[in-house]
Amino acid sequence: MNLLQSVFLGIIEGVTEFLPISSTGHLILAEHVLKLPSTDFLKTFSIFIQLGAILAVVWLYLPKIIRSKKLWLSVILAFIPTGILGALAYPFIKSYLLGNVLVTALSLLIGGVLLLYLDKKFKQKSATHSVNDMSPVKLVIIGLFQAFSFIPGVSRSAASIIGGLTVGLSRVEAVEFSFLLAIPTMVSATGYDLLKSNLAFSSNDLSLLLIGFLVSFITAIIAIKAFLKFVVRNGFFPFAIYRIVLALLVLVLLGS
Repeated sequence: MNLLQSVFLGIIEGVTEFLPISSTGHLILAEHVLKLPSTDFLKTFSIFIQLGAILAVVWLYLPKIIRSKKLWLSVILAFIPTGILGALAYPFIKSYLLGNVLVTALSLLIGGVLLLYLDKKFKQKSATHSVNDMSPVKLVIIGLFQAFSFIPGVSRSAASIIGGLTVGLSRVEAVEFSFLLAIPTMVSATGYDLLKSNLAFSSNDLSLLLIGFLVSFITAIIAIKAFLKFVVRNGFFPFAIYRIVLALLVLVLLGS
């Protein structure tokens, strides 16, 4: 990997992390297009630059987090099932799923169809709860939904948003809670991966990680603000169509 590739992947991560289109899936497809070998460093890089996107959430939502202890406790409770299942599934995910283009394409397709159906369904259904009145059971349900995002192409954002809609949150509240839930989820995932890698990086590797991290942070700030405005006006329909079209295109290319 060179500097330009690091910047390019950082932009993809920052733009896609909080959209319901799967940042991991887009990184895998981009790595395939760039013909980057599926090394342990590349897999760690893909996970590490997500921290840049997560720092963007902390930057934008820190005042809200500090003001509401109950909100932060809700985030932690929703994270628990994701954290437990993630720790158990980590070896299988890194060995067999990360870097698998076919799995990514199928997940994008299935997730797109599901998002299309659910967007129509929840458009006709009014929100019944806010995050502050969520029961522990409903918060755990959101965390269980998010756990499906371990499969590349599913999208952590899409899974947690769908979980939020299912238990009665409005579009905006489901999206914002998804942003906040990303903080413990991605910090723990990145920390666990770095621990497993024993920090065996060269100075060039560390430079690439830092560049990807910073680019991801900057682009994520822009993407978060734009996504909230867009979803209020348009819902999730455009993202569902995008997922389906991209998945079909990748499947056609794989079959040719």
